[in-house]
Amino acid sequence: MSAGVEERADDAELAALFRRDPESFTAVYDRYHRDVYRYVSGRLDVQAGEDAAAETFLVAFGLRDRFDPERGGLRPWLFGIATNIVARHRRREARHYKALARGRAETADGPESRVVATVAAQGMRPRVARALLGLNQGERDVLLLVALGQLTHEEVAQALGVSYGTVGSRLSRARKKLNKTLNREDLHG
Repeated sequence: MSAGVEERADDAELAALFRRDPESFTAVYDRYHRDVYRYVSGRLDVQAGEDAAAETFLVAFGLRDRFDPERGGLRPWLFGIATNIVARHRRREARHYKALARGRAETADGPESRVVATVAAQGMRPRVARALLGLNQGERDVLLLVALGQLTHEEVAQALGVSYGTVGSRLSRARKKLNKTLNREDLHG
């Protein structure tokens, strides 16, 4: 299959291809690495984000025979793996948000930094980081899959293995908590 055909192939076709030819898994990497990297580097720091993105594709490659296109697309499947890897880095994630809250954190260079910079804009970074620390892990996972990963509610549900309704309620609670925390800081600023 030529590179042009791989670019146009849907997830089911890609899955069939990489089951026959494991080397064709590079098309999955080429298609989704940037999105996965943005998501994990926004949850962790830049270096850990690079490591976690690489680990996501390593794990996905090892599990490629278990991917079922009937259960959803490659993108939410990869983001589910990435979220599980981030879970293993919880302490690093907490340290990252604490550093952001203090106004000291590494930022990415290059085109990927735009998303990280957008989510954690210079003036808001410490306040947003403190507010993110106030969320429980489920709320934080859903919020950041939507904000950083730009996944739909359906894709988040697939990625986390939860119902569509659970995604909506977690996102709603997360937004309310963030607004409450940010508004409280505005009043006591």
